[in-house]
Amino acid sequence: MTFSATQTMTQNPKPYATGQDFCRIFRDDMNRLYLLSFLLTADHPLAEKCFVQGLEDAKSGNPVFKEWARSWARRMIISNAIRMIDPRANRTGLNDAWIREEVDPITTTKEMAAILALPAFERFAFVMSILEGYSDRECALLLQCSTGDVIAARTRALQKVGASAELQRKVIGVDPDGAGVNFRPNLVSRLAASI
Repeated sequence: MTFSATQTMTQNPKPYATGQDFCRIFRDDMNRLYLLSFLLTADHPLAEKCFVQGLEDAKSGNPVFKEWARSWARRMIISNAIRMIDPRANRTGLNDAWIREEVDPITTTKEMAAILALPAFERFAFVMSILEGYSDRECALLLQCSTGDVIAARTRALQKVGASAELQRKVIGVDPDGAGVNFRPNLVSRLAASI
Protein backbone atom coordinates (compact mmCIF):
# COMPACT_ATOMS: atom_id res chain seq x y z
CA MET A 1 0.00 0.00 0.00
CA THR A 2 1.43 3.31 -1.02
CA PHE A 3 0.37 6.62 0.26
CA SER A 4 0.45 9.59 -2.00
CA ALA A 5 0.21 13.15 -1.06
CA THR A 6 -3.05 14.65 -2.06
CA GLN A 7 -3.01 18.04 -3.53
CA THR A 8 -5.06 20.55 -1.75
CA MET A 9 -6.40 23.46 -3.63
CA THR A 10 -5.17 26.66 -2.20
CA GLN A 11 -7.33 29.62 -2.70
CA ASN A 12 -5.67 32.87 -3.51
CA PRO A 13 -6.21 35.24 -0.64
CA LYS A 14 -8.45 38.14 -1.51
CA PRO A 15 -6.48 41.30 -2.08
CA TYR A 16 -6.82 44.06 0.47
CA ALA A 17 -7.64 47.63 -0.44
CA THR A 18 -4.64 49.94 -0.39
CA GLY A 19 -4.39 53.60 0.49
CA GLN A 20 -4.43 54.36 -3.24
CA ASP A 21 -7.67 52.39 -3.62
CA PHE A 22 -9.30 54.51 -0.92
CA CYS A 23 -7.99 57.73 -2.47
CA ARG A 24 -9.55 56.67 -5.77
CA ILE A 25 -12.87 55.78 -4.07
CA PHE A 26 -13.01 59.11 -2.23
CA ARG A 27 -12.18 60.94 -5.48
CA ASP A 28 -14.65 59.00 -7.65
CA ASP A 29 -17.46 59.04 -5.06
CA MET A 30 -16.70 62.49 -3.69
CA ASN A 31 -20.20 63.93 -4.15
CA ARG A 32 -21.90 60.92 -2.60
CA LEU A 33 -19.52 60.67 0.35
CA TYR A 34 -19.59 64.40 1.02
CA LEU A 35 -23.38 64.41 0.85
CA LEU A 36 -23.48 61.54 3.34
CA SER A 37 -21.20 63.59 5.61
CA PHE A 38 -23.41 66.65 5.22
CA LEU A 39 -26.69 64.82 5.82
CA LEU A 40 -25.27 63.38 9.03
CA THR A 41 -23.50 66.46 10.39
CA ALA A 42 -25.92 69.05 8.94
CA ASP A 43 -23.03 71.49 8.77
CA HIS A 44 -20.73 72.14 5.80
CA PRO A 45 -17.49 72.75 7.76
CA LEU A 46 -18.12 69.64 9.90
CA ALA A 47 -19.01 67.66 6.77
CA GLU A 48 -15.67 68.63 5.23
CA LYS A 49 -13.79 67.54 8.35
CA CYS A 50 -15.79 64.31 8.47
CA PHE A 51 -15.00 63.59 4.81
CA VAL A 52 -11.26 64.23 5.19
CA GLN A 53 -11.05 62.25 8.43
CA GLY A 54 -12.98 59.41 6.77
CA LEU A 55 -10.38 59.25 4.02
CA GLU A 56 -7.53 59.25 6.54
CA ASP A 57 -9.18 56.55 8.66
CA ALA A 58 -9.93 54.38 5.63
CA LYS A 59 -6.34 54.65 4.36
CA SER A 60 -4.66 53.97 7.67
CA GLY A 61 -7.20 51.73 9.38
CA ASN A 62 -7.67 48.00 9.51
CA PRO A 63 -7.12 46.07 6.27
CA VAL A 64 -10.29 45.62 4.25
CA PHE A 65 -10.92 43.42 1.22
CA LYS A 66 -11.02 45.46 -2.01
CA GLU A 67 -14.57 44.36 -2.70
CA TRP A 68 -15.68 45.91 0.62
CA ALA A 69 -13.74 49.15 0.25
CA ARG A 70 -16.65 51.33 -0.91
CA SER A 71 -18.90 50.25 1.95
CA TRP A 72 -15.97 50.67 4.35
CA ALA A 73 -15.46 54.24 3.11
CA ARG A 74 -19.11 55.03 3.85
CA ARG A 75 -18.77 53.39 7.26
CA MET A 76 -15.77 55.59 8.08
CA ILE A 77 -17.84 58.67 7.20
CA ILE A 78 -20.67 57.47 9.45
CA SER A 79 -18.31 56.61 12.32
CA ASN A 80 -16.65 60.02 12.16
CA ALA A 81 -19.99 61.83 12.01
CA ILE A 82 -21.13 59.92 15.10
CA ARG A 83 -17.96 60.94 16.95
CA MET A 84 -18.33 64.58 15.88
CA ILE A 85 -22.04 65.03 16.57
CA ASP A 86 -22.66 62.49 19.35
CA PRO A 87 -26.32 62.17 18.36
CA ARG A 88 -27.30 60.29 21.55
CA ALA A 89 -26.23 63.23 23.69
CA ASN A 90 -28.05 65.60 21.33
CA ARG A 91 -31.56 64.23 21.84
CA THR A 92 -33.21 67.63 21.96
CA GLY A 93 -31.85 68.75 18.60
CA LEU A 94 -30.98 72.17 20.02
CA ASN A 95 -27.87 72.58 17.87
CA ASP A 96 -29.96 71.70 14.81
CA ALA A 97 -32.40 74.59 15.28
CA TRP A 98 -30.47 76.88 12.92
CA ILE A 99 -31.00 74.44 10.05
CA ARG A 100 -34.75 74.97 9.93
CA GLU A 101 -34.22 78.67 9.19
CA GLU A 102 -30.96 78.78 7.25
CA VAL A 103 -31.07 75.96 4.69
CA ASP A 104 -29.93 77.38 1.36
CA PRO A 105 -32.86 76.76 -1.01
CA ILE A 106 -30.64 77.02 -4.09
CA THR A 107 -28.21 74.24 -3.17
CA THR A 108 -30.52 72.16 -0.99
CA THR A 109 -33.31 70.04 -2.40
CA LYS A 110 -36.63 69.74 -0.59
CA GLU A 111 -35.76 66.18 0.39
CA MET A 112 -32.42 67.29 1.83
CA ALA A 113 -34.05 70.16 3.73
CA ALA A 114 -36.56 67.76 5.30
CA ILE A 115 -33.74 65.45 6.41
CA LEU A 116 -31.56 68.31 7.69
CA ALA A 117 -34.48 69.65 9.74
CA LEU A 118 -34.58 66.44 11.81
CA PRO A 119 -33.04 66.36 15.30
CA ALA A 120 -29.60 64.72 15.24
CA PHE A 121 -30.52 61.27 16.55
CA GLU A 122 -33.53 60.96 14.24
CA ARG A 123 -31.43 62.20 11.33
CA PHE A 124 -28.74 59.59 12.00
CA ALA A 125 -31.30 56.78 12.36
CA PHE A 126 -32.98 57.86 9.12
CA VAL A 127 -29.82 58.28 7.06
CA MET A 128 -28.16 55.11 8.34
CA SER A 129 -31.16 52.79 8.09
CA ILE A 130 -33.23 54.22 5.24
CA LEU A 131 -30.64 55.82 2.97
CA GLU A 132 -27.64 53.58 3.68
CA GLY A 133 -29.57 50.38 4.34
CA TYR A 134 -27.95 49.49 7.67
CA SER A 135 -29.87 47.00 9.79
CA ASP A 136 -31.46 48.15 13.03
CA ARG A 137 -28.93 46.09 14.96
CA GLU A 138 -25.98 47.62 13.08
CA CYS A 139 -27.36 51.13 13.63
CA ALA A 140 -27.82 50.37 17.33
CA LEU A 141 -24.25 49.13 17.65
CA LEU A 142 -22.79 52.19 15.95
CA LEU A 143 -25.03 54.62 17.82
CA GLN A 144 -24.59 52.75 21.12
CA CYS A 145 -28.28 52.42 21.83
CA SER A 146 -30.99 49.78 21.67
CA THR A 147 -32.62 48.64 18.45
CA GLY A 148 -35.87 49.96 19.91
CA ASP A 149 -34.32 53.44 20.12
CA VAL A 150 -33.30 53.21 16.46
CA ILE A 151 -36.74 52.02 15.36
CA ALA A 152 -38.49 54.77 17.34
CA ALA A 153 -36.17 57.48 15.99
CA ARG A 154 -36.55 56.24 12.41
CA THR A 155 -40.34 56.15 12.79
CA ARG A 156 -40.41 59.74 14.06
CA ALA A 157 -38.10 60.77 11.22
CA LEU A 158 -40.27 59.08 8.61
CA GLN A 159 -43.35 60.80 10.03
CA LYS A 160 -41.67 64.21 9.93
CA VAL A 161 -40.17 63.74 6.47
CA GLY A 162 -43.51 62.37 5.25
CA ALA A 163 -45.39 65.32 6.74
CA SER A 164 -42.92 67.66 5.04
CA ALA A 165 -43.46 65.90 1.71
CA GLU A 166 -47.25 66.09 2.17
CA LEU A 167 -47.02 69.80 2.96
CA GLN A 168 -44.89 70.35 -0.15
CA ARG A 169 -47.46 68.53 -2.31
CA LYS A 170 -50.24 70.75 -0.93
CA VAL A 171 -48.24 73.96 -1.37
CA ILE A 172 -47.23 73.28 -4.98
CA GLY A 173 -50.57 71.69 -5.92
CA VAL A 174 -49.39 68.18 -6.78
CA ASP A 175 -52.12 65.57 -7.20
CA PRO A 176 -52.39 63.74 -3.85
CA ASP A 177 -52.55 60.43 -5.72
CA GLY A 178 -49.37 61.27 -7.62
CA ALA A 179 -45.94 60.03 -6.79
CA GLY A 180 -44.56 61.32 -3.52
CA VAL A 181 -41.05 61.48 -2.20
CA ASN A 182 -39.59 58.01 -2.52
CA PHE A 183 -36.74 57.39 -0.09
CA ARG A 184 -34.60 54.46 -1.07
CA PRO A 185 -30.99 53.53 -0.38
CA ASN A 186 -29.97 55.18 -3.66
CA LEU A 187 -31.40 58.56 -2.65
CA VAL A 188 -27.98 59.67 -1.46
CA SER A 189 -26.64 58.93 -4.95
CA ARG A 190 -29.48 60.91 -6.57
CA LEU A 191 -29.02 63.81 -4.20
CA ALA A 192 -25.27 63.72 -4.74
CA ALA A 193 -25.80 64.07 -8.48
CA SER A 194 -27.67 67.31 -7.81
CA ILE A 195 -24.76 69.03 -6.05
